[in-house]
Amino acid sequence: MTVYGRKPVLEALGDPALEVDKVVLAEGADRDAVRTFTEAARARGLVLQRASAQRVKVLAGNGRQDQGVLADVVAPRMRPLEHFLDDLAPDAPARVLVLDGLTNPANVGMILRSATGAGLEGVLLPRRGAPSIDPLVIKASAGVAFHAPVLRARTAADGLDALAGAGFLLFGLDGLAETSLFDAELPDRVALVVGGETDGLTDDVRAELHGTVTIPLAEGVESLNAAVAASVACFELARRRG
Repeated sequence: MTVYGRKPVLEALGDPALEVDKVVLAEGADRDAVRTFTEAARARGLVLQRASAQRVKVLAGNGRQDQGVLADVVAPRMRPLEHFLDDLAPDAPARVLVLDGLTNPANVGMILRSATGAGLEGVLLPRRGAPSIDPLVIKASAGVAFHAPVLRARTAADGLDALAGAGFLLFGLDGLAETSLFDAELPDRVALVVGGETDGLTDDVRAELHGTVTIPLAEGVESLNAAVAASVACFELARRRG
């Protein structure tokens, strides 16, 4: 994945567990930046590449937050959903969290951190309708986003269709559901879907689900933040796995 912004790039270069393919710094960068990134790249056996500021913006895909530097990083656990399913043994249990319409990078970063900490096998981050893994996501994940088991599909609905075809049962988190997450009978191969911060589960995703579950709340609390709800779901799955 392409990482941009001065702090995220330095974090990637400083992480020995990551493979960094290249580092590109914009021409016209200040002397301190040139020295810092030259030394950081050299420490990883790389030659710092230079390009026009416009070229860096194009490569980063973000013209306002790239800060004139980017790196191509091999995220060891990020892969297309179909590759994950191809590698999954026929009877192997697996737990996947699916993000549906989440647009807040901070929430996505915190969810990646929680799902990785809970030991889930995958987090489906669709290419459409979700933020890219940008500096805000990386910051919120405390750097865990580099190592998170991120699965990619075109949309959440497409991903759910593929998961169902691989024997997963699909459940959405819904505040109006009648069944508690803590009481629901969940199989060993399950996908839980977290909806968007404002509108919840999308219609396309609801059409794919086998059911919905809720996180019961005390009277007077209408809902949880999406990242908090996802974290509760992740660790409930971890608790059931033992």
